[in-house]
Amino acid sequence: MLALLAGCQSGPARNASAADHEGAEPSASEASTSQATDHRDSEPARDAEPTRDAESELEDFASWLADFRREARAEGISEATLSSALDGLRYRERVIELDRSQPEFVRPIWQYLDSAVSAQRVSQGRDRLAEHRDTARRMEQRYGVPAEVVVAIWGIESNYGGNFGDFSTLEALATLAFEGRRSDFARGELLAALRIIEAGDIAADSMIGSWAGAMGHTQFIPSSFEAYAEDGDGDGRRDIWGSIPDVMASTANYLARAGWRAGQPWGMEVQLPEGFDYAQTELSTRRTAAEWADQGVRGVAGGALPAFEQSSVIAPAGARGPAFLVGPNYRAILRYNNATSYALAVGNLANQIAGRDGIQQGWPRDEQPLSRSQMRDMQRALNARGFDVGTPDGIMGPNTRSGLRDYQRDIGVIPDGFATVSLLERLQR
Repeated sequence: MLALLAGCQSGPARNASAADHEGAEPSASEASTSQATDHRDSEPARDAEPTRDAESELEDFASWLADFRREARAEGISEATLSSALDGLRYRERVIELDRSQPEFVRPIWQYLDSAVSAQRVSQGRDRLAEHRDTARRMEQRYGVPAEVVVAIWGIESNYGGNFGDFSTLEALATLAFEGRRSDFARGELLAALRIIEAGDIAADSMIGSWAGAMGHTQFIPSSFEAYAEDGDGDGRRDIWGSIPDVMASTANYLARAGWRAGQPWGMEVQLPEGFDYAQTELSTRRTAAEWADQGVRGVAGGALPAFEQSSVIAPAGARGPAFLVGPNYRAILRYNNATSYALAVGNLANQIAGRDGIQQGWPRDEQPLSRSQMRDMQRALNARGFDVGTPDGIMGPNTRSGLRDYQRDIGVIPDGFATVSLLERLQR
């Protein structure tokens, strides 16, 4: 997933879809949902007959497309490519419906991980790695990214190619450029898609993917494809739809360019000492592994910490859930899709594909997660009590966690910044 409707990228940047990062950059894959997901919505088999208003909208779309065609021609796109890509291009109402949808309820991280790192996905990942072992190892040697990490991204992005979407990328991006929330971004991605066709990497009618414009087995948006896709099989084309060597080379190249450090793990599950200051559990807090060890942070199985020069401790479910020490390679995964749930899923799935342990500590499964409206209520209540968290937006980010920790200190509970229904109810009394 070179992550969701993302902004234009000059370097590796991740998913704008993550709800657990305020101000996150878009990633390689599409950034169209509020949290990382392990599926792609498919287009309906056929559209309803257009209403009178719909007919007017289609006329406006046709006019917009004619203007865009002139712009693309001026950018150097050939008439042959314009004809193959834009002749008969349709407006897709379903794309706009999906773009505008904002689910009220967000799955807690443990439910996401249960699905993304299921026993079946682990087993399939081992099978796929065995099936393509020579290719995977060759790409590992070339780019320094472990084969199991590339396979894990493949599994989470498209279920190993089982579902990378069946929307026309051109129709999806044209629809979003015409009417979407980020029309300028989508217009730029549509131009990039035309350049990919012009270069001969893929035919227009074979360029398919998700509703938000992410394409192929590991869900690259077109600008990410241009920047990071690789010809892994040496046939002169970069084919992330049909060539597994190209898929693996492109995914590994993206992570390498995002700062992956060969020979280092992405992170380690850790045990935090009693009295640990949870205000430190932010990615913005970076210390050496030795400094964390001096505070009493230990591997969950008692092992030594990885020798990170720059690392962070995260506790995505607060003091009652697992904690992790994460280094530069975790941040590289975030550049692919900027969601804590996604990065932990990739790391955990990769570990298990390679035969290592999964997450050992339990999650607080009895806790009821806050809906978006409840999160806005919590933010309003924190602001009203003098704990400034900024404009209520229903998104849990570092400002909200900081304000919530201050409130937790005031009421004498562990200030872990983990939002729960019981804390909201107490705030509203």
